[in-house]
Amino acid sequence: MDRLDGSARLMIVSDLDLTMVDHDDGENLSLLRFNALWEAHYRQDSLLVFSTGRSPTIYKQLRKEKPLLTPDITIMSVGTEIVYGESMVHDDGWENYLNHKWDRGIVLEETAKFPELAFQSETEQRPHKISFFVEKFKAFAIMKALSERLEERGLDVKLIFSSGMALDVLPKGAGKGQALAYVLKKFKIDGKVPVNTLVCGDSGNDAELFSVPDIYGVMVSNSQEELLQWHAENAKDNPKIIHATERCAARIMQAIGKFGLGPNVSPRDIRDFQKCKLYLFYERWRRAEVEKSEHYMQSLRSVFYSLGIIVHPSGTEQSMHQCSDLMENLYGDKQGKQYRVWVDRVSSAQIGLDAWLVKFDKWESSGEERQCCLTTVLMSSQNMASDEYKWMHVHQTWLEGSESKSIWIL
Repeated sequence: MDRLDGSARLMIVSDLDLTMVDHDDGENLSLLRFNALWEAHYRQDSLLVFSTGRSPTIYKQLRKEKPLLTPDITIMSVGTEIVYGESMVHDDGWENYLNHKWDRGIVLEETAKFPELAFQSETEQRPHKISFFVEKFKAFAIMKALSERLEERGLDVKLIFSSGMALDVLPKGAGKGQALAYVLKKFKIDGKVPVNTLVCGDSGNDAELFSVPDIYGVMVSNSQEELLQWHAENAKDNPKIIHATERCAARIMQAIGKFGLGPNVSPRDIRDFQKCKLYLFYERWRRAEVEKSEHYMQSLRSVFYSLGIIVHPSGTEQSMHQCSDLMENLYGDKQGKQYRVWVDRVSSAQIGLDAWLVKFDKWESSGEERQCCLTTVLMSSQNMASDEYKWMHVHQTWLEGSESKSIWIL
């Protein structure tokens, strides 16, 4: 919550499965395009929020499977848990608020009277969320009867049906929309309400996100039937909520452009090497997606200080020009393979009149193998009127569990 000194220029609040993450996209290109856009244009002054029905256990599992960025805030378990930052610090005030007229024992007692309800996995049963699978054609009648019984027992609950098969029982004050409203209220108290907020979803448990006042909203082209029905009944004439033509993360970029919220062209969509991010050139060089040209290598070397040193994650030191020579010999070694490079947690600080310290996590994946190192770069500005910088010194450190014997150059 304190990463930014003032109000965020943009806060994006996105569901994960089939919204930010396209499980039919084997190479995660849509997600990687969004990642590159966010780190290039938004990380410094904006906030990223993931709002998911997943519990902490399977949310962390998804992070190991997909190239997800590190969000500023994570709302999990259908809006019943709010955590902050990389360390995922719990908002105890939110969870205490949800205790009002909620008794998990009574909910379990009453739901046991409906044999049609099948418990979801143990990881999905949370202090303020009890989750079932139910056949779609039985769902409405069960929800009506169960709601009446729980009300008779003195509870205030909310039943949410989503994805055509999932039924969640929550405290009445819970939900993705209520969790977002709570976060926005905290920002208001601190005088840091985001200038613009964009919410993104695809299923029934996302509907409440679109009901939060003063937000922009985008539903992906692959949205579930229950969300489309909600939109038709509640928001079809609202110009600030659109139904995108793109799938998943690509539609977030589409909505940013549609609403004029900021840049929406991903660095991954820029093919000109002279304007390409270094890590993307590195990926394309090894995938043989750029021409093997001495001109390109000379341009790369021109970015490096002649006496610059790179300290590799292994601890060995080499000159930057030695590393560029090694890279030249790796041309096409990943051609035809699922090899990708991305960065996360990019931050920069000016430490002198013409000196900058830039930090980021650099990830590489090749098939099932993934590695990450914390990279710190000392840069010198060559022309104060432009974005021309020279890399003076680079230091890389493996993140825990990422040690690898594979080739690691830049």
